[in-house]
Amino acid sequence: EIAITDNVLHFKAQGHGAKGDNIYEFQIEFLEPVEPKPVCRVTQRQLNITVQKKESNWWERLTKQEKRQLFLAPDFDRWLDESDAEMELKEKEEEKINKMKIESRVPKDPFKHLKKGYLIMYNLVQFLGFSWIFVNMTVRLFILGKDSFYDTFHTIADMMYFCQTLAFMEIMNSLIGLVRSPLMPAVLQILGRNFILFVVLGSLEEMQSKPVVFFVFYFWSIIELFRYPYYMLSCIGIEWKPLTWLRYTTWIPLYPLGALAEAVCIVQSIPIFSETGKFSLGLPNPLNVTIQFSFLLQIYLIALFLGLFVNFRHLYKQRKQHLGPKKRKMK
Repeated sequence: EIAITDNVLHFKAQGHGAKGDNIYEFQIEFLEPVEPKPVCRVTQRQLNITVQKKESNWWERLTKQEKRQLFLAPDFDRWLDESDAEMELKEKEEEKINKMKIESRVPKDPFKHLKKGYLIMYNLVQFLGFSWIFVNMTVRLFILGKDSFYDTFHTIADMMYFCQTLAFMEIMNSLIGLVRSPLMPAVLQILGRNFILFVVLGSLEEMQSKPVVFFVFYFWSIIELFRYPYYMLSCIGIEWKPLTWLRYTTWIPLYPLGALAEAVCIVQSIPIFSETGKFSLGLPNPLNVTIQFSFLLQIYLIALFLGLFVNFRHLYKQRKQHLGPKKRKMK
């Protein structure tokens, strides 16, 4: 039993000592006030009791009574004389002053909490939107089977339009420095997805009933199920290791599968654009040349896989940074 009351340390224990198996106890009345809660640590050979002074100053002796108690002896390995104690206090004060100087140099952002609140809400809304898409498509797949492939667009498109339009805010967040993520990967992913969604699928009714739409939407939604919650928790300084692993691992199969589904979508749309001439550009005379939109789609196919390479490289670096072995700092 260990306690400090009225500046007196009370110790009582049962053990084997000079008097055999017995109860041993002592009291120490300190010279000056101490904190009432001591810190105790038991090892195989001893019990360590750490008592903190209320004020960090030099004591002439440990106890209030001038004559030292017989059972007390100094531990010279941890002993500090007055000059050492003053030096230690001085170092602590200098460290505290330096820390305050560094903090004072960093300009305080009056909109810090507002920005954090906005980022939390943005990631939460996107997570809920893509969760709705994923759950809806999964339930329909179990109930209708392959028949759910053919009306995916008409069932899911409105929510996908909302989420992918809102995703343009990620480009703005990176441009204005609200987030530290690089701009190029975000631009490639968001513009690429919106090109598929609005131009290839949204403008061609013939494409909207094709099964490939299901796979495009499904791969997009699964990726975001882990990405947005990870960023949302990061905003409030929380890191959940399973979620971090999923965030930086699931993209390895899902990104290539998503790119493959987008490529199939473009390949299937090329004959339709060629036949209808939609979005084709006719140049004025004397050139009298028409640039077929289907030709631009063939070029876009190459850009699609180049963009996949850029995103793969970026995410691989992030994965090494978050999941790679931690380097030990050398003393």
